[in-house]
Amino acid sequence: MKRREFLIGAAACATAGSVMAGGVSAQESAARARIVIAGAGAAGLSLAARLRRQMPNATIILIDAKKEHHFQPGFTLVATGLWSPADVTERNADYVPRGVEWIEQAVAEFDPDAKAVVTAAGQRVAYDFLFVATGLMLDYRAIAGMDLSLIGKEGIASIYAGPAQAAASAAAIDRFIETGGVGLFGRPAGEMKCAGAPLKVTFVTDDKARRKDRRGAVKLIYNAHNPAVFAVPPVHDKVKTLFAERDIAVNYSHVLKAIDPGAKRATYATPKGDVTLDYDFIHVVPPMRAPDAVRNSPLPWRQGPLAADGWVEADKATLRHPRYPEVFAVGDIAGVPRGKTAASVKWQVPVVADNLVDETAGRTPQKTYNGYTSCPMVTAVGKAMLIEFDYDGKLIPSFPFIPPLEELWVSWLIEEKGLKGAYRAMLRGRA
Repeated sequence: MKRREFLIGAAACATAGSVMAGGVSAQESAARARIVIAGAGAAGLSLAARLRRQMPNATIILIDAKKEHHFQPGFTLVATGLWSPADVTERNADYVPRGVEWIEQAVAEFDPDAKAVVTAAGQRVAYDFLFVATGLMLDYRAIAGMDLSLIGKEGIASIYAGPAQAAASAAAIDRFIETGGVGLFGRPAGEMKCAGAPLKVTFVTDDKARRKDRRGAVKLIYNAHNPAVFAVPPVHDKVKTLFAERDIAVNYSHVLKAIDPGAKRATYATPKGDVTLDYDFIHVVPPMRAPDAVRNSPLPWRQGPLAADGWVEADKATLRHPRYPEVFAVGDIAGVPRGKTAASVKWQVPVVADNLVDETAGRTPQKTYNGYTSCPMVTAVGKAMLIEFDYDGKLIPSFPFIPPLEELWVSWLIEEKGLKGAYRAMLRGRA
């Protein structure tokens, strides 16, 4: 490694930690508000930590049955075979702040008209303010013939389902490279978390095949859900160029609707009708929806492109519900045009937390969220592009010394070495 590369890498990791783990706002509120946080994922835990510190007199209640916490940005690294499931799995209890009540049950019902939620055990919990941070549901059942139990078998992979499935997907990729054939990749229509991950898996498969001198034995096809491989135009152009250079074929406007595991055939909906493609390997990314408790409540959008999947209606700048002003949506569940990444949570949580602190202290809330989303686009083991953008699709790099559309070792270093520590700091409310 060149000295310059090492120094830049060290600086980047240090800067990543500084940017991601910045100090919490000094503003506080003495209000004795009753605050309920529905969901103990990245958004819920980060909120609980910040609000506990900034609102010391408030009653803060966290509701979620989840015992394990998964570092989901690391699932891609598990799929490369570099990390194990244990590297992305921790205990939720380790991140629940002291002084926060944790009801270890799922939320079964939202009743915003009565300012209450109901747990799966029937416990009714009232609130003055509600933060919906439930995350989303992976709807594998929406793909005919698909089942979670198939992941890692019959040439089927899917890194989204969890750490074990990501590891099973890594093994499936290796078997495919060894035996050869046709590999299919793609993503669903509609909003989804980490839209860059399906592209990362495609690039990683290509890279691993080349490293094993098996690239000539496999044909890789990326089935884009619309006329672009990525929603941000300059990123689309770059990925399209890289795909062409690496002989990765692209079909546009192909949405997976069914698979036949026995025959190894996949059916795609296209503007010209259904198309069936044979495969030896397929990376399945399911449609993503709001959990049933949210979808069946008054909280989702009633019309528009975000209504069908049940995303919580929210002002895109403040993440506040327009019909229920005491309700906020944070993280994957928020019905905003972008923002379903852990990096988005880092920017969203301070906005809603600081605004509530100011409001309850009699100050005018001033924070806004610009749609910040980050995608460290892995293009090979040891290379990545550090892509950051806002609601308008404008590239907004945090590190001026890192060109966002260049494949760099330093960007890979941030992905592999820098983000996990910064993520943990975010969970503790120091983002």
